[in-house]
Amino acid sequence: MNNISYLMLRLAIGLSMFGHGLVRLPKLSGFSKWMVKSFEGSMLPEIIVVPFSYALPVLELCVGLLLLIGFFTRQAILLGALIMLMLIFGTTLIENWAILPSQLFHVAFFAVLMNYIDDNSWALDLKLK
Repeated sequence: MNNISYLMLRLAIGLSMFGHGLVRLPKLSGFSKWMVKSFEGSMLPEIIVVPFSYALPVLELCVGLLLLIGFFTRQAILLGALIMLMLIFGTTLIENWAILPSQLFHVAFFAVLMNYIDDNSWALDLKLK
C-alpha cells in the first residue's frame, strides 16, 4: 500500500465514523430511545443499552475526527474497531442481519489501516513527533 492509498482509506472510514456521530448528536435523546426500543427483546438489559446509546455518537465523532486529522491514529483505529465489535455483538443479539455487512466492512477497514499503519504519512501524528 502507498501513502496516498492509506490516506484515502483513513479519510473514508474517518468520514463515516465522524458522520455517524455528527448526525446523531443533535438528536441524542431520540437516538437513545430508538436504540433502547431496538434492544427490548434482547438479553441486554436497559442499564447497559442506555449508557452505550449516549456514548456511541460521541465516540464515533471522536474516532472519526482523530482519523480525519491523523492524530492518535493507532489508538483511534483500535477504538473504532472495538466500537464496531460491540455493535456487531449487539446486532447479532437483535438479529438485525441487514446491518451486519456494513459493520463487518468497517472492521475490515480498521484491520487494513492497522496492518499498513507504516504508510500513514499524511497525519498530524508525524508532525508532532
